[in-house]
Amino acid sequence: MAHGFLQSFDNKIKVFSAGTNPATKINEKAVAVMKEDGIDIGNHKPESVEKFLDEVWDYVVTVCDDANETCPVFIGKVTQRLHIGFDDTSKTSGS
Repeated sequence: MAHGFLQSFDNKIKVFSAGTNPATKINEKAVAVMKEDGIDIGNHKPESVEKFLDEVWDYVVTVCDDANETCPVFIGKVTQRLHIGFDDTSKTSGS
């Protein structure tokens, strides 16, 4: 969802999304909620953060407390690391 919002601000910027424990597919409820806001994330695919560790980044943003605590150290250059804390929705149950 964060990827979708960030990309919607300016489609000329490159936004990548990855997780410390990625799911096998994008949550359909997330796709539906984003669609309500006019943002299509239906073609996004979960990626592991391991794929991006050696690359150069302007920003690395973590958006849940679990990711902030378990995010590996990026070997490549990172200009800014930001954390915006949310509860990890993948660990909640219910509707």
